[in-house]
Formats: sequence, C-alpha cells, structure tokens
Amino acid sequence: MESDDATLLRRVARGDSGALTRLYQAHSGRLFGYLLRLAGDRMTAEEILQDTMLAVWRSAGTYAGASTVTTWLFGVARRQAYNRLRGTPPPSPSEPLDRADPAPGPDELAIAAAGGTPVASAIGDLPDHHREVIGLVFVAGLPLAEVAAVLGVPVGTVKSRLHHARAALARTLATQGVQE
Repeated sequence: MESDDATLLRRVARGDSGALTRLYQAHSGRLFGYLLRLAGDRMTAEEILQDTMLAVWRSAGTYAGASTVTTWLFGVARRQAYNRLRGTPPPSPSEPLDRADPAPGPDELAIAAAGGTPVASAIGDLPDHHREVIGLVFVAGLPLAEVAAVLGVPVGTVKSRLHHARAALARTLATQGVQE
C-alpha cells in the first residue's frame, strides 16, 4: 500500500486531482481522528484537515521519500494544526458543539471502545505531549517509528511518553474507580 501511496503522491505533484482524492479517501479518517484530538472540536478539525489536503496539493513535490507517505501526511497535518491553533483559545466547554453531523467521528469511537467518558476525561487531563502520542498511537494507529518521525523525536522518547501517559491514565482511572 505504501508504494501505492508514493505513486499517488507523485501523481498529485504532477497535478492529478484524482490522486489527491484517493489519498484523502485512504487517510482522512485517521488524520481527522488525530486532528480532532488536537483541535478539540469537530468543525476546527475538519477545517484543519482541508488545510492539510491543500498543503499536500501544494507541496506534494517536496516529498523526498525519507519517511512513509503516511508519516509525511501526519507531519503536514500536525504543522497545519499548530499553525491554525497557535494563539487560538480552545473552545469553551459551555459552547455547543457543531450538531450538523451527529455521527461519532473516529476519535469518539476509539474513546468509546476504550471505556467511554471516564477515559475521555482522563485523556483530556494529560499534558499535550502525552495526549498527542496517545492520539497518534491509538487513534491514528501509527507505529512508534512513524510517531517519532511525525513528532521529530527519537523512538525512545515516544516510548517514554507513551509509558508515562498510560501510567497517568491508569492512576486517574483507578482513583475514579474505573475498571481497566
């Protein structure tokens, strides 16, 4: 599949919008789940995903093959998210969420599968660098080496952050009386 993605990305670099559509179809679910975790609300995550795909369209020719296409896409998404969210306060808990699409997204499905609201609350209490690793590993499903490439840190740092995030989640859930 990765060679197919690289082929698609080369076609995108040549201006093939159909190839961009196929990349979007293949990766948008995991990208959206990750962006939803970073942004905190569905509408902003959707906007960042669109910004990401526009950036992919514009910069596909810069892909040098030093990482997998998936890693490269998550790196683009991460940069777009940080550009968009820089200086933007998170949505207030009292603000209503966008109700146009009541279906749960990939992030909500992953959290629900992991135990629902107590888990979501515990994840929300983690520091940003731990939440980001949790999102990339468990929501986006990236291997640790790809998470390291997206974040620009060594694999050992990813492992350490993941270990500390899991330990913090376990402690929080144990104090809440939630069964693991």
